[in-house]
Formats: sequence, structure tokens, C-alpha cells
Amino acid sequence: MNLIKLYLRNIMEKPRILWVDDEIDLLKPHILFITEKGYDIDTVNNGDDALEMIEENRYDLVFLDENMPGLTGLETLNELRTIDSNLPVVMVTKSEEEHIMEDAIGAQIADYLIKPVNPNQLLLSIKKNLDKNRLVSEKTTSNYQQEFRKIGMELNDVRDVEGWVEMYKRLVYWEMELDKLDDESMKEILSMQKDEANTIFCKFIEKNYIDWMQGKGDGPMFSPSILKQHLFPLLKDGKNVTVILIDNLRYDQWKVLQPVFQQYYKTQSESTFFSILPTATQYARNSIFSGLMPSEIKKRFPDKWFDDTDDEGKNLYEEDFLRDNLKRNGLGDISVAYHKITNHVNAKKLADNYKSFSQHQLNVVVYNFVDMLSHAKTDTRLIQELADDDKAYRSLTLSWFKNSPLLDLLRKLSETDTELLLTTDHGTINVDTPTKLVGLREITTNLRYKQGKNMSYEKKDVFEINKPELAHLPKVHISANYVFAREKMFFAYPNNYNHFVKYYKNTYQHGGISLEEMIIPIVRMTSKF
Repeated sequence: MNLIKLYLRNIMEKPRILWVDDEIDLLKPHILFITEKGYDIDTVNNGDDALEMIEENRYDLVFLDENMPGLTGLETLNELRTIDSNLPVVMVTKSEEEHIMEDAIGAQIADYLIKPVNPNQLLLSIKKNLDKNRLVSEKTTSNYQQEFRKIGMELNDVRDVEGWVEMYKRLVYWEMELDKLDDESMKEILSMQKDEANTIFCKFIEKNYIDWMQGKGDGPMFSPSILKQHLFPLLKDGKNVTVILIDNLRYDQWKVLQPVFQQYYKTQSESTFFSILPTATQYARNSIFSGLMPSEIKKRFPDKWFDDTDDEGKNLYEEDFLRDNLKRNGLGDISVAYHKITNHVNAKKLADNYKSFSQHQLNVVVYNFVDMLSHAKTDTRLIQELADDDKAYRSLTLSWFKNSPLLDLLRKLSETDTELLLTTDHGTINVDTPTKLVGLREITTNLRYKQGKNMSYEKKDVFEINKPELAHLPKVHISANYVFAREKMFFAYPNNYNHFVKYYKNTYQHGGISLEEMIIPIVRMTSKF
């Protein structure tokens, strides 16, 4: 019963404000106005009394005059911070001296008002500091409810690539807006709407993919074309360019990293392209660097392409593919440096040696952290708990980036004349629905796509490509075909099925068809300095 009373008291208690001003008696009309708006106000006329009141009571906000006898406002503020470092303080002063503003802002005040203030200014500052979360939550929820209806009506009418890119960006925008709120019901509704979008998107891909691969219809830009479209023109103009390819970087992850980039770089262009199928590193990244589809790579480089069933590493020749691509496009003479980063030690060495970048017109950095993060989500219990859902996955990506040698490298490069081209090879999706598949021992092990012969599976759960040559995919066997998991599904073998499902459910995988895996960013940036 005591807990219930405490809860009721907390939700019914008015927000409490302390107003500190040596001329507090002259402010009674303002105090009355604020009180009538539903706030409790205590008043004192000096800094010492204010500090005593703050030690003895709980306040939600402090109005603090700067020019007082005894302790000044700034001195009171500094003492106050040792008592409660999180208490919002609004500085109220007659002074417009810049150094006072800077000192107050440096002490992390919540707002700064110049006297004389009118009651509405005070009310606005109170609402901004005390009611902001509630007002933002209510407005965001209301806006999404309206958008939910619009998206629901428009989903079945999306007919082209541009429409799907726009739809995916809208869904990501609302995901990130709702991330800021505690309204789990709205997040669940959006998740269901995104699942519906992925169902329809998969049908769109299944209907059009082979035609696109055959040059029919208005298809998207795919992996083999992005360097020719986005990088080579810059090199031909004589610009120095650094390409940063972060493996597995989804569009939503880029959007949470973007504000950090914007501290050092101006975005010149931001666009998206589609990863080829399979949305897996061996296929997509080799295709990016070579400018070729996988079957074309195998034909041109028979000793450097390895099939899924081969034991050799699948991405050992990216630099060779890149140099060949440059040569085919009339850029064989430019100076190139290629760096693949797979651990923290090498990343730090690269950041420390950033001056070597100036020796080359083109520097390419392949950074594997996000890929390792998605694999760790499968293999490590701690990561499973830290990245339990997409919101947490985005947050973990941002936390890594802010403390990574990659950011250190980017800071240093922002002081040079190099342009930045940021991209990825494919995205990932959090899988939650197993679908059974049976095949011979030599079929591929990826959970989101399979290549092999005599496979048995649920046809409604997959996109089949029975003639791989039409999709420019190599075949291990003459009768082999490819199947790709749709939406949030993952392939599971009937043997030891329950253990397999428990191990891989709610992990991040790639290789199949989803908005998250296929629609990925490419961003051109220049330094702000």
C-alpha cells in the first residue's frame, strides 16, 4: 500500500521550481502567473540560501539570477553542481556580456534569459526543460499514427525502385524517432508495419531480379556499378579520394553515425544502391571492387574466385580486382593503397600512419568491425544481451564508432585535402523465423542463402534461382541452383532442429532478401576545414 501511495504522490505532484533573485519581491506577478500554470515555486534572494534549499529539497528546475550580492549567480551555479549535477538551471541576468554567457554555457545551463523577461518567456523555458519529453513523445506518437495510415495505404502501391528506397527511408526515420520514446506499443506497431513492407518488397525482388540482371526494365544501381558511378569521375577530375567500406553497415546504422561524421565533414551527396544476391561478402564486396558480377569474376579470374564449397578464403583478392577495374576504366596509372582492417591493433596503426595517405590519389579502407559485431551477436552471450534488437544494435554501433581508431583516422583525414566516399557491401537482418531445408552435405552453410543440388525446402519461404547464369551467379554443379531466405527467415536443418533454432534465432544474418540487406548507402563527403 505504501508503494501505491508513493506512486500516486509522484504522478500527482506538481513540478517544483526554485527561483533565486535578490529582487524576488519585484517578481511576484511572474511567480503568480507560473503558479497558476500548475507549478510550485519556492523563492530565495541569495546564493547561500539557495544552496541550503537545494540540499534539503527536491527541485525540478532552478531560475538563477547572475548579479546578486554575496555569491554571484555563476559562483552559486558552481556550488550547486557539486550538490546535484543533473538539476536543470536557467540563468536569468541583465548582463549581455559574452564571457558571462560563455561561463554559464560551459557550466551546462539549461537556458539563458536576458532581463527583463516576460511571463511567457519563463513558461516556454519551463516547458522546454520539464515537459519536453512528454510533449515530444505526444507529438511524435501523433505524427507516426498519421504516417502509419499513409504508409499502410501506400505499401501495396509501391511499383518501382525509387518508391521502395523512399519507403525504406521513411520506415527507418520513424524507427529512429520512436527510439527516443518509451512507448513500446508504437514500436511494436512500426515493427509489424516493417515486416509487412519486407513481405511485399521480397515479392517485388522476386518478380524483377532476373529481368534486371538481363538488362530489362528500370532496375536499381547494383554493386558492380558504384565505383564507376561514384568514384571514377572524382579520380578523373584529379581529386584525392579515400574510400571507407564498412562491412555490413545498414542504412539505419549510417544514419546514427552521420551526426558524428558531420562534426568533421560536409555531405556532398547521399544515395543508395542495391546489393546483388546473395547479399554476402564473398559476392557483394568482390563485385564492388571488380565492377563485375560473380560469374564474370570467376571467368576473368579463374584462379582468384573460390566457390562457397572451397576451403580457401573468399575475399583475398579484392585489391587485385580493384586494380583491374581501374585499369579497364582508364585509371591504371593512379597511385592506390588498399588496407583491410580486421582487428584493433591494425586499426590503430593505420590511424597513426594517416600521413601515408597523402602519397596516393586513392586510398581504400575495408573495415570489418560491424561484420564482426554481427557474428559476435551469434556467438557471444554478452553481445546478444547488448544488441537484443535493432535499437540496441544501432546504439552499440554508435558506441563503437565514437571510440574507434576509425574515427581517429577520419578526424585526421579531415585536415587533409582528401574527399571521403563511405559505403558498404550489404546489410543484415535480425532473423526470427526458421524454415526447414534438406540437402546434400556439400550445400553452402550460410543461413540466408543456399547453393547446391537436390535441395528440399518450403517454396513459399524462398526466392529460387534455378538458372544461376541468368543472375550472373557461378555454379558449383551443372544442376545446382540458389535459394534465398525471404524477410526474417533463416534456414535450419531437420537434424538437431531445436538446438539449431535456439542458437540462431534473434541473430543478425545476411545473404537473403530484405530491405535491410539490399538497400544500402553510399555517401560522398568533403572536409569542413
